[in-house]
Amino acid sequence: MSKLTDVGVCVTTDLKGLQLYRRGKVRDVYLYEDKLLMIATDRLSAFDVVLPTPIPMKGAVLTQLSRFWFDMMSDLVPHHMISADVDRFPAPLQPFRETLRLRSMLLVKAEMFPVECVARGYLAGSGWKEYRETGSVCGIRLPAGLVECDQLPEPIFTPATKAETGHDLNISFDRTVEMVGGANAEQLRDLTLKIYGRAVRYAAKRGIIIADAKFEFGLCDGDILLCDEALTPDSSRFWPVAGYQPGRAQPSFDKQYVRDYLEEIRFNKRPPGPVLPDHVVRGTSEKYLEAYRLLTGTALV
Repeated sequence: MSKLTDVGVCVTTDLKGLQLYRRGKVRDVYLYEDKLLMIATDRLSAFDVVLPTPIPMKGAVLTQLSRFWFDMMSDLVPHHMISADVDRFPAPLQPFRETLRLRSMLLVKAEMFPVECVARGYLAGSGWKEYRETGSVCGIRLPAGLVECDQLPEPIFTPATKAETGHDLNISFDRTVEMVGGANAEQLRDLTLKIYGRAVRYAAKRGIIIADAKFEFGLCDGDILLCDEALTPDSSRFWPVAGYQPGRAQPSFDKQYVRDYLEEIRFNKRPPGPVLPDHVVRGTSEKYLEAYRLLTGTALV
């Protein structure tokens, strides 16, 4: 088991001399020349509230797992990562190397599509909620009688609109066409399902079910690039193959410890969030690290 302090804890960043481009729930993004420097902090949001307690190693897991998948999928679609190796970053970024180590990527600055591209192979989350209400997900009619976490007959493409705050909103494929154009919509759908299919087959051999996955794509010089993060515990549902049983919620390799604790203390799901106890922090960190180890076959640090 790696020490949880091997790369320190990063709650927020302030890189003097660099322009802050965007600060999200988890990531701080800076402009560097015509590129982006994306840093995955150890911040954690639950129920759309950023909590005051960081999760050690979380940002490193998100970055290095995305790097792993970008490399694996590069024959299917190019990606926006120039480098995730701080030793290869330009000299002006080297003074920040301790902050950047393991948790940062230097990126191509792409023009992002305004949709989240989601592949679902199992019925969970907002898909399960929508199915119970309508019998379909994003306009795709599904067989009757499915239960929570059932495997679908085949993976489906269920896009969503991006939301700066709150939950993303599922949309139909027709709405996606209206937003990005027919040719782009078809290509985004096909790429999403191809990437998801390859990842599902790979992960299953390593004891993990990828129930669904959210991807973001952008355009650069006319090419579609896979962007942001890919197939991490924050952007996908990872369930252990062992013990999988439809009809109930599944244990997962993500912030389940945190969600369970917040439900236990009856958190009202409005800011500010509560401070997390040590056992919840450690348990969550260990789940992220376990997902990385199972998928890559190596310990992170």
